[in-house]
Amino acid sequence: MHEAVLFDLGRVLLDWDPRYFYRRFFPDEPALERFVREVVAPEWILEMDAGKPAAQAIAERVRRFPQHAELIALWPEGWPTMLRGEIAGSVAILAELRGRGVRLCALTNFSTETFPVARARHAFLDWFEDVVVSGEHGVAKPDPRIYRIAIERCALDPAGTVFVDDSEGNVAAGRAAGLHALHFTAPERLRAELVALGLL
Repeated sequence: MHEAVLFDLGRVLLDWDPRYFYRRFFPDEPALERFVREVVAPEWILEMDAGKPAAQAIAERVRRFPQHAELIALWPEGWPTMLRGEIAGSVAILAELRGRGVRLCALTNFSTETFPVARARHAFLDWFEDVVVSGEHGVAKPDPRIYRIAIERCALDPAGTVFVDDSEGNVAAGRAAGLHALHFTAPERLRAELVALGLL
C-alpha cells in the first residue's frame, strides 16, 4: 500500500528551462541548442545544484568558454526568466493527492541561491511536509546519498513511497533506493499511473 509521494520539482511541477532566457541571444535554434548543451550544460548546472556557489561556477565556466563570457555571466540575472511557471496538470494532481490525505514530500536538485525564487512564486510548494533541496546537502540526484537523506528526513517507508522524476537516471537511482519510482513524461500519464496504484 502506497501512502506517500516524493516529487521532483523541475520539469515535473515547475516549467524550467535555460532556453526561455537564452533564446533571445541566438539567431537560430541549432546555435541555441549547442550553447545549452555545451556551455550552460546540465553537468555544470548540477554542480550548482550540489552546492557550488554560482559565482564560482560562473568564473570556472568563463575560463573554459571565454568566447561566451558575457552570456555565462548573465546566468543569475536570467534565472528568474528560466522559471516560466507551474506545470498546471501536475499541480492539479498534487492538489488531488493532498485532498485525499496522501503524504507529500519533495526531493529536488536545486541551488540554494535560486530555490527561494521558486518558493516565493509558487504557493503549492508549501503543500509539502518537507522539501529536500540538494544544494543544502552538497549532494544531488542521482547520488544515492540524497535519497537516503530524503527517506530519513521525511520518515518515509521506501516500499510505500512513490517517487516521481523526469530524469531516467534519477528514476533508476530511486528504484535502487527501494522507492516505487515513476518516470515523468506528462501529467496525463502520471495521473494514469497513480490511478493504477490506487492513489487517485
